[in-house]
Amino acid sequence: MWRRARSLNTTMKLLLVVTLLWREALCGSPSVQIGGLFPRGADQEYSAFRIGMVQFGMADFRLTPHIDNLEVANSFAVTNCFCSQFSRGVYAIFGFYDKKSVNTITSFCETLHVSFITPSFPAEGMNQFVLQMRPDIKGPLVSLVEYYKWERFAYLYDSDRGLSTLQVILDTAAEKKWVVTAINVGNLKDERKDEAYRSLFQDLEIRKERRIILDCEQDKVKDIMEQVITIGRHVKGYHYIIANLGFVDGDLSKIQYGGANVSGFQIVDFDDPVVAKFDQRWEALEEKEYPGADARIRYTSALTYDAVHVMTEAFRFLHKQRIDMSRRGNSGDCLANPAVPWAQGVEIERALKQVRVDGLTGTIQFDQYGKRINYSVTVMELKPTGPVKIGYWNEVDKMVVTKSDIYPNDTMGMENKTVIVSTILEAPYVMMKKNSELFEDNDRYEGYCVDLAAEIAKHCGIRYQLRIVGDGKYGARDAETKIWNGMVGELVYGKADIAVAPLTITLVREEVIDFSKPFMSLGISIMIKKPQKSKPGVFSFLDPLAYEIWMCIVFAYIGVSVVLFLVSRFSPYEWTLEEPEDGAMPLTTESNNEFGIFNSLWFSLGAFMRQGCDISPRSLSGRIVGGVWWFFTLIIISSYTANLAAFLTVERMVSPIESAEDLAKQTEIAYGTLDSGSTKEFFRRSKIALFDKMWQYMKSAEPSPFVKKTSEGVLRVRKSKGKYAYLLESTMNEYIEQRKPCDTMKVGGNLDSKGYGIATPKGSPLRNAVNLAVLKLNEQGLLDKLKNKWWYDKGECGSGGGESKEKTSALSLSNVAGVFYILVGGLGLAMMVALVEFCYKSRAEAKKMKVAANTLSSPQHTGNYTHTLSSPQHAPNFNMLSPSHQPNYATYKEGYNVYGIESVKI
Repeated sequence: MWRRARSLNTTMKLLLVVTLLWREALCGSPSVQIGGLFPRGADQEYSAFRIGMVQFGMADFRLTPHIDNLEVANSFAVTNCFCSQFSRGVYAIFGFYDKKSVNTITSFCETLHVSFITPSFPAEGMNQFVLQMRPDIKGPLVSLVEYYKWERFAYLYDSDRGLSTLQVILDTAAEKKWVVTAINVGNLKDERKDEAYRSLFQDLEIRKERRIILDCEQDKVKDIMEQVITIGRHVKGYHYIIANLGFVDGDLSKIQYGGANVSGFQIVDFDDPVVAKFDQRWEALEEKEYPGADARIRYTSALTYDAVHVMTEAFRFLHKQRIDMSRRGNSGDCLANPAVPWAQGVEIERALKQVRVDGLTGTIQFDQYGKRINYSVTVMELKPTGPVKIGYWNEVDKMVVTKSDIYPNDTMGMENKTVIVSTILEAPYVMMKKNSELFEDNDRYEGYCVDLAAEIAKHCGIRYQLRIVGDGKYGARDAETKIWNGMVGELVYGKADIAVAPLTITLVREEVIDFSKPFMSLGISIMIKKPQKSKPGVFSFLDPLAYEIWMCIVFAYIGVSVVLFLVSRFSPYEWTLEEPEDGAMPLTTESNNEFGIFNSLWFSLGAFMRQGCDISPRSLSGRIVGGVWWFFTLIIISSYTANLAAFLTVERMVSPIESAEDLAKQTEIAYGTLDSGSTKEFFRRSKIALFDKMWQYMKSAEPSPFVKKTSEGVLRVRKSKGKYAYLLESTMNEYIEQRKPCDTMKVGGNLDSKGYGIATPKGSPLRNAVNLAVLKLNEQGLLDKLKNKWWYDKGECGSGGGESKEKTSALSLSNVAGVFYILVGGLGLAMMVALVEFCYKSRAEAKKMKVAANTLSSPQHTGNYTHTLSSPQHAPNFNMLSPSHQPNYATYKEGYNVYGIESVKI
């Protein structure tokens, strides 16, 4: 956009001069009525018309305009305005038309002999009363195609401008055997034009049409070029010719660096002294008073200004010749039947065609049919520095080239050229050295991608210069402007030759640039703040087995004991007689069983604790029970022991999030991604329900969870106290995990699988060389070596992540405190049980002794006792026991009763 620059004093002086000139022109000077038909939106053209009226008005002669604003595509509105202008007594009409209204206007002009001066496209046929201010572009266009030696191209034309130029192109193509693909873009509906343009260029790409002529007005050219930029695939290696006379009027900055060849024509030569002088006056105008004056004058506005000049010169000539131009009778009614032509209309038409002046559009001269002759058109090309004049065209010399450095159709080679490598400051890929101010150019940087770029350059044999991307972005397409930003934008628009950076290979990027084979594989991962280490519990020794397993073991223990008790009761082999020592006779004939319920529980407990027992089953069924129980305890104890070491010697942290599912089903912890990056695009485009749910949350969350830079996201994780999770590439996540203060960690697996690639513009000669270099570096193992160098060898958290990983350490008292508690509790319980047993037994003995004493002291028992002693049969047996042995025998008997023997008979 060309901006005006002026001071306030200059403005005031100019406005004063304009006001004085206008007042002088109104004071009694001869007036000629002029009509004006302006379409809506032609603000700059109307401003140029007004400036022309002031500029060319003189004290002895002036033009008085009657202006109507209308829709030129509406023939009914054009008819009403034309008749209204004619009824006011205008001598000539300046205005615009299009394909729908051109026939209406030319018919009125021919019938009423009213001259119509227009900057619109040249009308077909011979129209005596229509003066075409715009030169014909057919000759320059054909000459330029011949100069480029095109033999095959696509011709995109706007049918609203007529078909005369297309007809000339087709006739020339038939003569010279050109292959022309003609496509009408004038009938596209506004609401679907973007989609139609995309489909159109996809068809051209399939046909391999890389040379295209755009025969359209500037607004439609703008729409087409915007779609070219949006699609991004029709820039590098393409050549466009814009077939209108305002090459510099459009904004070509977006395609300027894309590598496309763009040529065109310019009718207004801003290097001409006449144009330069007008330019100074134009830039001093106030935009509020003269809409459109804040931009450089367009060629249609310049043609409007020149049209006022032509009318002024023609009517001044007629005024000097004193020709009567008065309107009489019914000549003011354009719809009269029969129509009455204006008698002086032919004189005015001849005077207009005889004008020859130098204007903003060069020499202005007309032939007998009102068409421009003896004009010159500048031939322009778009260079990286901007539009450049390479030659001119006129009717005599045809195409004349003044500069030979025209863009070639093929991409320039890389020999003797310094390749611009676009990258981004992102640790550990590209970082500034600590003393970078002591170095120059590429030596100021270090990192993975810096080393990779050096290796790529070595294999490709090129010189290169690292350049940090201006906006600090990787590259995404703006939803409104459709413009690519970041490193992708620099490649698309030709500001860089290659991008060596952690640039993710995606579909939308692959459509506009080329990627090499991936030099690093990765996926989206979750970064959270490292939680505090959990303190071991008192009974942490129970952690190796789940709660359910411990309950099952308890029930199994009780069940096995009960089964062993029952089996021992049913099996006859578990019942045995008591065998006395020294071959003595048995004291009883009753059988006993060692596996009572308490002994069964004791046996199962001893086997489970791997300590054994002083009793064991004798029957086959009992041994089967014991065998399966031993096998069961073997497996359980082995598994427990294996897990116990890990649980007691490894410090563990309890993470609130373990996967993307955990993130999606909660709202307490916010999560987000990098803005303008592939991670955000992944969630936005994903059709998976989980990721779509996460995208809906991120899109609507307040405050916004998106961050502008990765460092900002990491800082947000560290300061959020566990309330924010950052979604980023796994490689970057692993790197940050190795950086101090070592307070972040990666959780869960990767959400997807993708790769980083080296990017080049579409059709770049570097693509194959870079591809082969990446494959070679991968086969040599250099890529893995570089990753180890910048990720782990330079890590700050120790090998394998240091504090970020679980580490083995010596056991502390808190790890095994529960074991000591159980030991102390067991000892205390044993003491309590022993005390209860002692008290219980003492009380029972005292009670028995008291009963025995009472029995011995009674007469009845004394007699019986005497009788028993006097019996000869029992005397020997009784005498075998001395009095000294009787108390011991009682104690022995009671001892057997304690362990289950019911009675001992003597």
